[in-house]
Amino acid sequence: MTAPNRNVLWGRAIADELAKAGIEDVCIAPGSRSTPLTVAFADHEEVAIHSHLDERSASFYALGRAKRTGRPTPLVCTSGTAAANFHPAVIEAGQARVPLLLFTADRPPELRDSGANQTIDQTKLYGDAVRRYRELPEPEADDRKLRSLRTTIARAVDESAGTPAGPVHVNVPFAKPLEPIDVPGDVPPEFEQRHPLAAEGRDGPYVAVSRGRPTLSAADRREVVDAVQESTRGLIVVGPADGLDAEAIVELGVATGFPILADPLSGVRFASAGDATIVGGYDSWIDAATPEPDLVLRFGASPTSKILREYLQKTGVRQLLVDPAGEWHEATFSATDLVVADEARLARSIAADLDAPAADADWRRRFERRESRYWELINGAIDRLFEGAILHRVFARAPDPATVFVSNSMPIRDADRFARPREAELTVLGNRGASGIDGITSTAMGAGSATDDPLVLVIGDIAYYHDMNGLLAVARLGLNATIVLLNNDGGGIFHMLPIERFDPPFSEQFKTPHGLDFAPTGALYGLEFVRIDTIDGFDDAYGASLSSAGTQVIEVVLDGGESHRRREAVQDRVRSAFET
Repeated sequence: MTAPNRNVLWGRAIADELAKAGIEDVCIAPGSRSTPLTVAFADHEEVAIHSHLDERSASFYALGRAKRTGRPTPLVCTSGTAAANFHPAVIEAGQARVPLLLFTADRPPELRDSGANQTIDQTKLYGDAVRRYRELPEPEADDRKLRSLRTTIARAVDESAGTPAGPVHVNVPFAKPLEPIDVPGDVPPEFEQRHPLAAEGRDGPYVAVSRGRPTLSAADRREVVDAVQESTRGLIVVGPADGLDAEAIVELGVATGFPILADPLSGVRFASAGDATIVGGYDSWIDAATPEPDLVLRFGASPTSKILREYLQKTGVRQLLVDPAGEWHEATFSATDLVVADEARLARSIAADLDAPAADADWRRRFERRESRYWELINGAIDRLFEGAILHRVFARAPDPATVFVSNSMPIRDADRFARPREAELTVLGNRGASGIDGITSTAMGAGSATDDPLVLVIGDIAYYHDMNGLLAVARLGLNATIVLLNNDGGGIFHMLPIERFDPPFSEQFKTPHGLDFAPTGALYGLEFVRIDTIDGFDDAYGASLSSAGTQVIEVVLDGGESHRRREAVQDRVRSAFET
């Protein structure tokens, strides 16, 4: 069927090429200038549309889907500030290496710098946060231009999921008419017959890209293996890492005998451990009379735990930072070696080449004893209502399988300290690239939409308030979730900072109590809402939600200052036990 005008031809080619590259879903925010793209996707039977009223929510939703699937869910928006609202998610995707593909519709070039309505400079709008920027030529029924267009789209999909993964920005200018109306002479009737490859593309992607995985030379691999073999007090530290092959890291732990200190966002803390030693309580005791290791193997981003980061900084030993992109994710600058290699391939290679487990048995048993003793010591604390106890229960009782999304600020720190390792198919996610609290709900909803697994979101009150628009996806897109809302009436994380001792300005300018009643969000967004203020009440509400359909918000009313005092008491008790 001949396209009625050049914009329709362009939109169809973009949608068609994305589908041929394996894209099955797209997030679209409404707008006029993006009409050719919206209509093309609406007409494409192989692409499902996730419609969002708010561009910021849409972009974080797409981010969440990509975190869960490892593949981009393209975004479409109109021109102007609509595109600017994608920026926070673009930053997060760039920092966290999450594939994101953005199609920002634009005014034609002649309207720029003219005062034309809703026209801003969208050229390289996101700066260095994107892996690649490409401005498409203006639509035209031209054989070479269409083949160029298809090539660009195929490459953009691949680049967004490459090494390192990240956002790719495609700016798409359209002149009117934007609707699929007939424009005589715009697309010659014989165009598709004369140029079938440009108009229809290939059976698969127009350009099939084959990517290799970075690996070490035999000599470099031998050097790493020798360093591991000579170590008797080695550690494996795994920071946040979406999609990391947990089985490979566990195999390395078994082969070396090294304890694995696993961040809750690493994908390893809840892996099947087998004979490996997976440690989760280190945040409370790693610096309490723990001997220095003689070698550290580091995977993923910088650990959430500040105490662990400081412990590693103080060691003067060799630390191998493994990164497939050759980038530096270690802000204490303590690592001695940057190993540019695919993590799973390297881990399995080391495991296969070792003659025998390297670690001294007493070294490994020390970590096993401390881990066991730690969970015994905190038993009393987690039976009382405070934020750490809620996080402990969330993870202990999360369904197997499940997707658990944890907000920034205190929730992820409490997850790090109080989420006990267990063998379960828990996909634990968080936005730790730029560590912001914007878009948390939308990201979680996006992640939940990409799987049939139950979704649990743990979020603080400020983050909940910041992204209430994201709750619209629950009814609009038919999602189910358990939302644990930790309401301590303000920024509880600031209790951890020295500024807490200075009030004023602490209460009004840092903790910023809001006094908001969140219960009306239940009626506004069609959610079941329950407020609890006891630990038994939480256990009952959480269990009921996990066994129910729909989305429930469990608001846990807490005192941020009291929660912080209890964290300190747990820390003091553990340190006292381990330092004697």
